[in-house]
Amino acid sequence: MPTPSMEDYIEQIYLLIDSKGYARVSDIAEALEVHPSSVTKMVQKLDKDDYLDYEKYRGLVLTKRGKKIGERLVYRHDLLEQFLEIIGVDQENIYQDVEGIEHHLSWNSIDRIGDLVQYLKENPERRKELIQMHNNLE
Repeated sequence: MPTPSMEDYIEQIYLLIDSKGYARVSDIAEALEVHPSSVTKMVQKLDKDDYLDYEKYRGLVLTKRGKKIGERLVYRHDLLEQFLEIIGVDQENIYQDVEGIEHHLSWNSIDRIGDLVQYLKENPERRKELIQMHNNLE
């Protein structure tokens, strides 16, 4: 299993490849706000652990394993953003909150949150009840 730091890199690489068709060390460094040398070290580790194929000066591509994990990480991030929005977290806090919690939840917890989000989307009256209940507690 990748470490939380590895997950951040895999997720960002996946997003870059998905949006631009490629991911360069400089793009990854800019997106994660780290030095290119740090990206190079992590990319080499991810290559060694079979999450991506990296050739110096040629670029990188995610392996089948890396793509699968990248998809799952993006799903987790998006799901947690949806969940926090549904339960009424202020929009300006959502991204930072997701970044703070996403590595600390088990995949079982993520799956249960996914079930809840799906239920609340299919039953908007329940969402309204949840928000009303919160408002009554304030």
